[in-house]
Amino acid sequence: GMNRPLCAMLFLQFLLDGEEATKHFLQELVNILLAYINKSFKRSSKVLDFHYPHQLKEGLEGFSLELPDQPDNLEQLLVDCRDTLKYGVKTGHPRFFNQLSTGLDIIGLAGEWLTSTANTNMFTYEISPVFILMEEVVLRKMHSIIGWPEEDGDGIFCPGGTMSNLYSVLLARFHRFPVVKTHGMSAIPRLALFTSVHSHYSIKKSAAVLGIGSENVIVVRCDERGKMISSELNSSIETAKSKGLVPFYVNATAGTTVYGAFDPLNEIADICEHHGLWMHVDAAWGGGLLLSNKHRVKLQGIKRAHSVTWNPHKMMGVPLQCSTILVKRKGLLQECNQLCAEYLFQPDKHYDVSYDTGDKSIQCGRHVDVFKLWLMWKAKGSEGFEAQINHCLENAEYLYYKLKRRADFQLVFKGKPEHSNVCFWYLPKRLQSTLPSPERDRELHMVSQEMKPFHFLINQ
Repeated sequence: GMNRPLCAMLFLQFLLDGEEATKHFLQELVNILLAYINKSFKRSSKVLDFHYPHQLKEGLEGFSLELPDQPDNLEQLLVDCRDTLKYGVKTGHPRFFNQLSTGLDIIGLAGEWLTSTANTNMFTYEISPVFILMEEVVLRKMHSIIGWPEEDGDGIFCPGGTMSNLYSVLLARFHRFPVVKTHGMSAIPRLALFTSVHSHYSIKKSAAVLGIGSENVIVVRCDERGKMISSELNSSIETAKSKGLVPFYVNATAGTTVYGAFDPLNEIADICEHHGLWMHVDAAWGGGLLLSNKHRVKLQGIKRAHSVTWNPHKMMGVPLQCSTILVKRKGLLQECNQLCAEYLFQPDKHYDVSYDTGDKSIQCGRHVDVFKLWLMWKAKGSEGFEAQINHCLENAEYLYYKLKRRADFQLVFKGKPEHSNVCFWYLPKRLQSTLPSPERDRELHMVSQEMKPFHFLINQ
């Protein structure tokens, strides 16, 4: 047999070789990522090298989606990383104008890299001390921006705005009927909730998921700008009551998905107070405007809400995903969701167990979404976010005035956009001289399906 010192030397060499290989792999990967970022920012490069699903499934020039039985080497993995980026969409590209993305923030990206490196979970302070405290600091800051007392508010980071909105319905129902947590829907009356015709579909989805039923979501009419008509809300509540339903929740939208409209929050708050209803504001898209002294007036009355959804991954430009549900009343998230799993949430730990936020959440394991936002806030300051948001809205206004002066475009509604959404129709020559009519509208719809220009976001 081989003598022990020689064995030890070979083993040490093996470890050093492994360390070198790992270092080389990571350095090469960083080179691939930097080259991709550099290319993404070039206007002359393609936003997308499009291939049909069957082409990607069949494999392209050494890029295969199929999983092998034998391990691939590190060089092949680097090729796979390069190809994955090559055939994807460059959402950070200056010419990328699809849904609600705001370019690629380099500090946010650095935050995401560090988060993945730390690879921890947000359920207890013992496993995630720094991130738990960062979440508390960021949520408190967001509460104060809304206008709530800092010490009273509560909240949690969620996997997207739909989940944040679902939390709001869940909390509102528990607040009104705590018995539902243990006895279910059969123990409470038939409920009704209210949202505008222009609101996000997640409100109906939440009602379906929570067993309330999508048919018990009463959709309220909007004006021509996409804002909820408050008198219509009031009459809808009265009608629901007369049918034997129990209204419990109203969703007001601050920044609708298509028009970028802001519902009249103070009027809706008055109605909610009169009828004793939970008021939620879905500010997933419009919440960022709270950071702008010029534009925050559009969300006047938001501090009267019981809960708010705010997605920093939208207007604030934080990398996906980064969404919050903010709650005015402290402790309600815990009361509604806690089940006190003994293996995680022991009451006799040697620190303040109120920092174990995991029992506030529907999830057990929860991804760290706070660090990239915290790091960006440090890099920009609140003033940097304000400048960024003002610039986006200036761009939208610039586009609005450009389109207004042209014969080959028609704006969907009169008046300046409230958010960065600019809604318009493209008018081909054959339609420019024809008067408005249902036939002309049908033709416009057909053109828009071909051109897809309807929903344009100016965020670069």
